[in-house]
Amino acid sequence: MNKFGKIRRDFISHPPPEPEFRFIAFTMTGAKDRMRQKKMKNQPRNVTYGSTVGRSVERGQGSQASGWVRGHQAGGQGYSRHLPKYITASHFANARAAEVNGMLKAVSKPAGSCHVFNALPKHMRRRAMSHNTKRLPSRLREGAHKLMERSQQTEKEKKQLPKRRSRRARRRHGNLLLEFNRRQRKNKWLETHIWHAKRFHMLKRWSYSLPHKPTAKTFRSSYRAMNTHALLQDLSYFCCLELQGSEELILRALVRLTSKDTGPTFGAELFLSGSRQGSIHLYRADQFPHGSLGPADFLWRPRAPHTSHRQLWIWIHPALKAEVVSELQLVCQCFEVLSTSEEICSVEETLVGQKRKRDDEDCINAPSKKLLGDCTRAAGTPVRWGSADTAITISDLTMEIVRYRLIGPLAHMVLTDTLQPANEDKETVEPSGFWWPNHSKDQTNMRLHQQQTDTFQLLRGVCSTGEIPAGCVLGLTVDDPRLSLPQRRSKTVPDLQPSADECRVRDLTLRGVVAHCSESALWDASVRHGVTHNQMPQQELNRMRSEALVPGSRLAAPPQSRVPVLLVHQPGRVRGEERRHWGSGWDLLLPKGWGMAFWIPLVYRGVRVGGLHMSVKHSQFKGQPHFPHDYPDCPAGTLFQSEQEAELIEKFKRRPPSKRTNYIKHGCLAPFCCPWQQLTEEWEELMKLNEGTSSICRTRPPEYTVLRSLRVLRQLSVWCRPSRSRRATHPPLTPEVAAALQGEWGRSLMWVRLRLLSKGQPALHAMVCVPTVSDLQLLLKDGRSSGPLEPLHKDHVKNMLKCKHKASHASKGSISAPHTNASEALPIGLIRGVWPQPLPSVLSHCSRLTLGWVQKGDFSLATGCGEALAYISASGLLHTLLQQPQEQRGIVLLRNPSSLQYRYAQIVVDI
Repeated sequence: MNKFGKIRRDFISHPPPEPEFRFIAFTMTGAKDRMRQKKMKNQPRNVTYGSTVGRSVERGQGSQASGWVRGHQAGGQGYSRHLPKYITASHFANARAAEVNGMLKAVSKPAGSCHVFNALPKHMRRRAMSHNTKRLPSRLREGAHKLMERSQQTEKEKKQLPKRRSRRARRRHGNLLLEFNRRQRKNKWLETHIWHAKRFHMLKRWSYSLPHKPTAKTFRSSYRAMNTHALLQDLSYFCCLELQGSEELILRALVRLTSKDTGPTFGAELFLSGSRQGSIHLYRADQFPHGSLGPADFLWRPRAPHTSHRQLWIWIHPALKAEVVSELQLVCQCFEVLSTSEEICSVEETLVGQKRKRDDEDCINAPSKKLLGDCTRAAGTPVRWGSADTAITISDLTMEIVRYRLIGPLAHMVLTDTLQPANEDKETVEPSGFWWPNHSKDQTNMRLHQQQTDTFQLLRGVCSTGEIPAGCVLGLTVDDPRLSLPQRRSKTVPDLQPSADECRVRDLTLRGVVAHCSESALWDASVRHGVTHNQMPQQELNRMRSEALVPGSRLAAPPQSRVPVLLVHQPGRVRGEERRHWGSGWDLLLPKGWGMAFWIPLVYRGVRVGGLHMSVKHSQFKGQPHFPHDYPDCPAGTLFQSEQEAELIEKFKRRPPSKRTNYIKHGCLAPFCCPWQQLTEEWEELMKLNEGTSSICRTRPPEYTVLRSLRVLRQLSVWCRPSRSRRATHPPLTPEVAAALQGEWGRSLMWVRLRLLSKGQPALHAMVCVPTVSDLQLLLKDGRSSGPLEPLHKDHVKNMLKCKHKASHASKGSISAPHTNASEALPIGLIRGVWPQPLPSVLSHCSRLTLGWVQKGDFSLATGCGEALAYISASGLLHTLLQQPQEQRGIVLLRNPSSLQYRYAQIVVDI
């Protein structure tokens, strides 16, 4: 190219021959012509086609009416037929640019039957893209979305959609809080919800969103943590009810909800001092042993000098809250509403000094706040009730106190590594709005704090959490654990060095914590609210951490970083003679708003985190019933079993009929739900027939109960053991003693533990049956015998379905055929392979009498064999024990619903 921008001819020595383009116009019909014009309306204007049939367009001709114009020059002159001597680069580029622009315009704006997907290459075209525009590239989504809306909506329905905010705008702190608050309208979140949601499968239960199982396979590692280290759980969803008033009046009211037969009550001196936490089973007022509500934990505040006013916290499951609150209002006569949720919120703002006057515009544009506590309650909901006669007040502290549970032998070591007791604040001279500077000025308070600190430091000398007396309570004031957060996650190890205070450690393990060390400022509502709203923000902590001279060193504690806490010991396995104190640990009680501030430091100490599934397994390994799964006599337990039945039936129906288990042929009447009422009634009738007494017809038979009397359970526990391991101090089992117990607890269920004598793995709703004499002789000959087999039963429902099928075909085949009653005789909701309602005799349906059903069954990692937890009939157990020889007392048969094989098992009543 020369300086004038022209290409010389000698650079084009051998130009390629240009092909001749022949455009032929075919004769078309009117419809095809209109379709062609519609398709070609967006084609470039500088490309035209001739209309003469068979005419050849000469190369280089510039007439647009007769052919295709190539390289159109400014001024209307085209290329000559001969090869030019040079080419002007600017004109050549402009001509090519016009053609390229026209081509892009034709491709980007399809018309007629053309679609956006035609702009994609063939290897990227998918049929799924026509339904989901998000599968398309981002440059084509807008056009595809418009075409989809145009095809689905008419002109009247078309409207301008609001533009969605960008992700950066949605992720702003205020917008995130608004979105989180909106998502908590139906199900409340725990303070650790976001942490759990990233790592757990969440489950919506009891108006909460709770972690169920981790996304990783951590069952065995979680069991090892409970067995050798520590497992962490968030139990903040448990409801706390506070009672305030005279000690005498509170005890007089609560005695109507409990019974001494089930164990120590609210008035036991060990619990009344406030140094121990107690557990109890609640009933409806004056209805024991009927009217069961559920279990509860309670804690008294230590007595204050020169006053009879007491505070009591009752911790219950959220499924019990409505029934327990109504019963407490009944026995305490507290029906007057003292405050509502709106009034509590306004009082909190006044206490922390954050309430200020704002005009209407400021209220509308006020920044969003994080929901703390049970703030999702409807406005005006009562949270505090009182009585002018008894002077007792009931307060609902649900979600006002955070509760964490550490399970494992090293739970106390994790706490001593994470929590640092607060020091005396001597620098603050002027009055402060924080609670700790004013609290530390009193020498009495500081002496108590020093005693609590010394007791807390003694925990490092204890080998295992199970050595601490059950239910000990220790109050403490600690610094913000974020100030001493380690840089890396590490696992807490036990301290192998012997403690310098061996005598004091031994006294702690024998006597527990003294009563006055159980006091804590966490009981005061004003302190709780002040600590919650004066918490140091994470941004300020990060700034202090960045300014530290030594990275990872402990930061200085500001006045607002003092947090009152309560440490409550959990005893673990307290019943039975095997693996005592297994599963013991500590509960950490905190004021609301401090959940994540303590959660992350605990996780950094190497603990495992569990959800609802591990709570069920923890109860199973301890051999205790779990609420509400294993409480069939409570309203919450009945509701859970009905929901579980519906879920199991739906799961059963999803399987193909050829792949389902035929429970009718297996002789299993209750594969999805246990008919406890029918079982207890049939055993009562059988015992009356054996005694020779006639049964009295009742219009409404009484409901069954669960046997929780410790005196009766101790006797049955001894009688279930073989004669070689039985103690001689208890009276022997005779027909007279059995008849007396039968008259008192005839229609009752018993919670028992079943240990398989050979191989086998129990399943849910497995049948517990009475062995025959031949079965016991077979076991006596061969101790490793697998057990007898159940013969196959006849499936009568299959014949009923065949009759229904034939009747339906007959009615369809003939219009004048007579109406058949075969389909009308069939029960509603008939399922192939499942017994329809009403059920026949559940007691004698199989070849062995049925005692009860399994509530939990699996291979136990704790015992190394198959183990099951079940409810059985108390009358059936007495009948079985009387028929068995002394050396084989307590032997029963166990059979899974999907199997015909019976397995031998030993009954163990833990007490």
